[in-house]
Amino acid sequence: MQLANTDVTYGTITKTFHWLIALLILTNIPLAWLGENLPDQTSQDIARLSVIWSTHKTIGVAVFFVALLRILWALTQPKPAPVHPDRRAETLLAETIHWCLYAALVVVPLSGWIGHAASQGYAPIWWPFGQSLPLVPRSDAVEEAAKLTHWLFTWILIVSLGLHIAGALKHALIDRDSTLSRMWFGRADLGRIAPAEHPGAAMLLAATIYVFGGVSVLALAYEPVEAPEVAEAAPAAATGGNWQVESGDIGITVQQMGSAIQGGFADWTAEIDFTEEVQDGTHGTVTVEIDIPSLTLGSVTSQALGPDYFAANDHPVAVYEATILPAEDGYLAEGTLSLAGQESQVDLPFTLTIDGDTATMNGTTTLDRRNFGIGDNQTDPSTLGFTVDVDIAVTATRAD
Repeated sequence: MQLANTDVTYGTITKTFHWLIALLILTNIPLAWLGENLPDQTSQDIARLSVIWSTHKTIGVAVFFVALLRILWALTQPKPAPVHPDRRAETLLAETIHWCLYAALVVVPLSGWIGHAASQGYAPIWWPFGQSLPLVPRSDAVEEAAKLTHWLFTWILIVSLGLHIAGALKHALIDRDSTLSRMWFGRADLGRIAPAEHPGAAMLLAATIYVFGGVSVLALAYEPVEAPEVAEAAPAAATGGNWQVESGDIGITVQQMGSAIQGGFADWTAEIDFTEEVQDGTHGTVTVEIDIPSLTLGSVTSQALGPDYFAANDHPVAVYEATILPAEDGYLAEGTLSLAGQESQVDLPFTLTIDGDTATMNGTTTLDRRNFGIGDNQTDPSTLGFTVDVDIAVTATRAD
């Protein structure tokens, strides 16, 4: 068994790398197609897609490391001479495609991995590492740039792979030479292959293709900054009562496939009647109306708004009505949450700091999605956790 390359043929290690990468790539491309085209409306759909995308991502990380090893091995080995060095255009095209494939086998999985690490998404990588990457923040901008890079260079990979396969078939079926057989295992009839130099222009052409691809990514990702329209300032959430909300956030965290996914509601209103002194055993009342379609929840936003979860089309507004009670460590909002057509008691402990006419409130609570019929078909908490953490921060001023 010949492990290393020679001037005329490939060794067993190179062949193993070649066919292993081919198997992984030809498995992963159909998985991506399925992930993009299968329905994602029901909980069963999402569970199936989660498995598909986890498999795709896990194989992608494997491709990245195998490709790195393949490239490092190639740098230590002689490259067999072209079978037909006299066919200069054909040889140049073949070499260019090889360099495009080498680069794509690094850029495509790496950009996908970066997009995963930057996202608030689901479908974890199944290797015991890789959910995050050093120097890659959780960022929508980074995620979108990585996804765009992944999409563009995947097409470069697919085109290069198609040309590579077409060339191999041409050599096998039309030329009937040893090009394909010398990459297969066992002894091949190589005929007479004279050592020859490889065209240096091939690397330059491949680099040009990738520079063009990089410029295309930058052009597609660039969004010109438009001058903001001058408008009358408005509070973050319009309110009634004797306190006016100036700013605030309602955030949620869910657990899906072992990963924490964070999101929140952009549009909501609050009517707050609050007195610092206890009157009839309470500090007042609060009513919050939440616009459910304003939810963002990473890459699963559209699924979360679907009929099996928040059912935003049928129940576009959630309402929380509570009485504000004194508590040992602050305050307690004790009330009822109407969500997705169901009602359940929800208690929200919170702290409150009042400085003159400005109040700052922070509170956290945990909901059980089953109390609201959300994701009833997802009965395994390792797939979709039963609990949902809610974090609320509000700054309000006394109303005139």
